Amino acid sequence: MHVRRTGLEGVILLTPRKFEDERGYFAETYNRRLCSEAGIAADFVQDNHSCSIRAGTIRGLHFQRPPHAQAKLVRVLRGSIFDVAVDLRIGSPTFGVWVAERLSASGGEQLFVPRGFAHGFYTLEAGTEVAYKVDGFYSSECDSGIVWNDLTLDIPWPSKSGVTLSDKDRELPTFDKRQSPFLFEGSDV
Repeated sequence: MHVRRTGLEGVILLTPRKFEDERGYFAETYNRRLCSEAGIAADFVQDNHSCSIRAGTIRGLHFQRPPHAQAKLVRVLRGSIFDVAVDLRIGSPTFGVWVAERLSASGGEQLFVPRGFAHGFYTLEAGTEVAYKVDGFYSSECDSGIVWNDLTLDIPWPSKSGVTLSDKDRELPTFDKRQSPFLFEGSDV
């Protein structure tokens, strides 16, 4: 598995090796030992799967507040996405900074998004399916987020017009209106 650190501490891009022959390919998409060696200590407890019918569908920017915060390991099963993680850890040198990666079914890339980050994605193709492991169970009381087109974050989504959103995502607050429940480890805040 190829491991690449992103510009945000803890957010890691993993690309499994593919073994191809006349039948197709085989890839090991998760290995606890290899992930641990890469700095991922999450104990995944739930797998989620979404299908977005239209290209230009945005899901996010979501996170779960403590005590039910979640880390995610995101991968694309069909299609491709523009995947975003935003640092919400107060006291972090990268607080409010985002990173984006293109993930595709053909490339097999996976993005690890630790606790303390908002996560969202934009589908680049119709019929895109995304699967992600989480290390905490969903809690509707702790479900939260930031509006996708927040001006402070200024994320360069592939398009900002004609996007498909849920009513819930359309109504999320802006970054400056959301008090972060996360603290950066080692912060004196």
